[in-house]
Amino acid sequence: MTARVRDIVDADAPAILALNLESEAVLSPMDAARYAHLRSQAAYARVIEEDGAVVAFLLAFREGADYDSVNYRWFDAAYDAFLYVDRVVVARSHQGRRLGALLYDDLFAFARAARLPRVTCEFDIEPPNEASRRFHARHGFAEVGTQALPGGKRVSLQAAVP
Repeated sequence: MTARVRDIVDADAPAILALNLESEAVLSPMDAARYAHLRSQAAYARVIEEDGAVVAFLLAFREGADYDSVNYRWFDAAYDAFLYVDRVVVARSHQGRRLGALLYDDLFAFARAARLPRVTCEFDIEPPNEASRRFHARHGFAEVGTQALPGGKRVSLQAAVP
């Protein structure tokens, strides 16, 4: 089975929404209207396709996007130029196969080609998301701040040089 990274197309919407729903415990909800808005704002919108099926996706935003995420807004206030990873999702059935790393390798190449000085993201530290912390550390991310969110959640704001 060969995994292929490609740009998102309109026909991918149902699969992307299903993948997001499958991981909604660690992501913000995304219905069809929200997805359409996010996709329209995304600088990077790619999927991994395997045997004709979408098994992973990543959405990322540049500075100045029309996006209401408090974490994105933190980076937008802090940096003139960046690429913010909003969500990266791999189907449960395909986890542990380095598909997230494949998307991040592609994302970092995109950021380098665009001459962006940093890629940013966040992950939960209260409650802790240890898998995400390890994953991002392997990709060179370091903490540049923290933020408390409604509901008692706390996140580590991260940046890496692409």
